[in-house]
Amino acid sequence: MQGTRLDTARIRAARQLIDPVFLDTPLYRCEALEPGLGCAVSIKLETANPVRSFKARGTEVVTSLLAERGSSAVVCASSGNLGQALAWSGRGRGLDVTIVASRHATPVKLDRIRALGATLELVDGDHEAARERAVAIARRDGIRLVEDSLDIETCEGAATIGLELVDTVPSFDAVLIALGGGALATGVGHVVKAAAPHVEVICVQPLGAPAMTHSWRGRRVVTTDSADTIADAVAGRRPIPAVLDDLLLVADDAVLVREASIVAGMRMLLDHAGLVVEPAAALGVAAILEDRDRFAGRHVVTIVCGGNVDVDAYHRWVGAGGIGTGPAGRR
Repeated sequence: MQGTRLDTARIRAARQLIDPVFLDTPLYRCEALEPGLGCAVSIKLETANPVRSFKARGTEVVTSLLAERGSSAVVCASSGNLGQALAWSGRGRGLDVTIVASRHATPVKLDRIRALGATLELVDGDHEAARERAVAIARRDGIRLVEDSLDIETCEGAATIGLELVDTVPSFDAVLIALGGGALATGVGHVVKAAAPHVEVICVQPLGAPAMTHSWRGRRVVTTDSADTIADAVAGRRPIPAVLDDLLLVADDAVLVREASIVAGMRMLLDHAGLVVEPAAALGVAAILEDRDRFAGRHVVTIVCGGNVDVDAYHRWVGAGGIGTGPAGRR
């Protein structure tokens, strides 16, 4: 795909740097979901790995290159999934890893970061406050700051998912991608648009955290004062200009979905696919639920991007009585 910061040759080379445990994740047609969604649905299961999210594809590339250059330490801000991935990848390459997170982040994600041997620093405020602190640590200590979506390695690592899609699925009409900082959407979108330009690349974000979607629609960076969603993995408020530029080139649409639809999607994935997923991973299903007519009769791929969920919160959301979805929540 011409014009983006990504390079297809580097993406193919990235597969040689990524531990195979994160590659070639399950991809299958999930017929049990189809009666409730009204379309053919294939799932790309990015939870079937040691950190239960796609993020390690990017951190494997980052830490491989750092180790090659003799670096000894690295820091990042994370709501949880990137932090786990960087801790896992850094540990395997002898790097000292520091993760900065909001003290309000999902406890199970923070516990896992600690268990993987990283230094965890908690800050008041949200992810943007954590990002500012991570920048300060990198400057103070003279170490590499990993910025998800801005650092091209995180995008090109995620883009290897796109290679697996276009190399494996014989034909599909649309791919639904969770949209947060943009690494997953720009990475997969770059590959899909280069190899299968007819496939519709649709990004999905919660209505309560709409900054990147508003930015894509307005073709300029739009920030928000707050984010209010159970999908903590995609709850950013300040899009990165360079990432938005890439997204504008690869995304055909960006849609917003309601919290009730996200919960309904999580329940469907549990009931019909046997999958326990975090809210961000259900965004694709939520998008279909809110606009069945759009997808009727089509073959849709959705990327189940993470499964790190607090058990108590999951029971509160999914264990409750039926939550329906009304008219489309797109704005």
